[in-house]
Amino acid sequence: MASKPLSGVKVLDFTQLLPGPMCTLHLADMGADVIKIEPPGGEAGRGPAGTPISHFFLAVNRNKRSLAINLRADGAREIIHSLAKDADVVVEGFRPGVMSRLGIGYDDLKAINPKLVYCAISGYGQDGPLAELGGHDINYQSYAGILEQSAAPGGKPHPGNFPIADLAGGALSAAMAVLAALFDAQRSGQGRFIDVSMTDCAMALNVQPLASLHTWKQPVPAGHDTLSGGLPCYGTYETADGRHLAVGALEPKFWQAFCAAAGCPELSKSGWAAGKSGAAVKTQVAQIIKARTLAEWTAALAGVDACVSPVLRIDEVLAHPLTAARAMTVDTPLPDGGSAPYFAFPVKMSDYAFSLDRPPPAVGEHNETVLRELGHGEDAIAALRAAGAI
Repeated sequence: MASKPLSGVKVLDFTQLLPGPMCTLHLADMGADVIKIEPPGGEAGRGPAGTPISHFFLAVNRNKRSLAINLRADGAREIIHSLAKDADVVVEGFRPGVMSRLGIGYDDLKAINPKLVYCAISGYGQDGPLAELGGHDINYQSYAGILEQSAAPGGKPHPGNFPIADLAGGALSAAMAVLAALFDAQRSGQGRFIDVSMTDCAMALNVQPLASLHTWKQPVPAGHDTLSGGLPCYGTYETADGRHLAVGALEPKFWQAFCAAAGCPELSKSGWAAGKSGAAVKTQVAQIIKARTLAEWTAALAGVDACVSPVLRIDEVLAHPLTAARAMTVDTPLPDGGSAPYFAFPVKMSDYAFSLDRPPPAVGEHNETVLRELGHGEDAIAALRAAGAI
């Protein structure tokens, strides 16, 4: 029977919205018991009170249990301390110092459980001049030098609908660090405090503009670098029906294959043309691609190994044969009794099968179960409820 690599690992998840929940989603999908600790009204990602639960929340909170608790109420601190005694990981996304003021910060929990891996995800880190500021992905991208490059030549910076700093900077960096520290804690018996700044982590991934700066001794303007539109062989081109074709034919063999399939073999040595010559080649390529629809190009390039692909909408992604073949969606139950496809855990491993073991939880759905696991009887649970702790 397939096993899950994090089976038996217990995670206390204090995060909300996207970066932290996506991090703990990966841990849960790999088998960790993730207890989502949220306020009694539910975390902000669920959507406004009185409205249906958001698809945003549903997309990143499967395979978790929900403990709804007022962290400032009498008895709440003791519950968290009890949970921390046999927990392996804590992930939180508050501003620096919030957890410590509640009496459940790293030092408080480390005293209870020295093996605990404690990960704090924040916008700008636990120290430094911006540590106390709020922010969102667009702000972190700005400080990391990413947003400035997200523009067409001469255009204004524009964020895409993929929050790079939240997900690559926050979620994936945090998951990587948690797993490394967890591995070491199993050997050494000592946990660690992990300070994940989404700005720092996004900055560290922003390799191409930095390499170009060192190469040319000055910043390369948006839309003019190797991967941002400076070359005929790498960019997007509009089709006859207003859709787009993504050309990524950097290597000569791919560009030659594209030119042959597109009927322009005379351009086969011009993929890396620069300056006025490059602009002229791009104009020619644009005219060629504009002459056919996206469907026509997809058919013409079928089986051609040229690193050229249709730019798909999200509905087309869900219906694409690649998505189906790679089992990249999971049908998820909705509170209204229906279901919807969300993206599955993306990494394939031997002796592991991704599964949806728990649908995204209702607020406090597992309160009594979690408290009973801590040894709380009916009277103790009733007292916590009366005190407003749960």
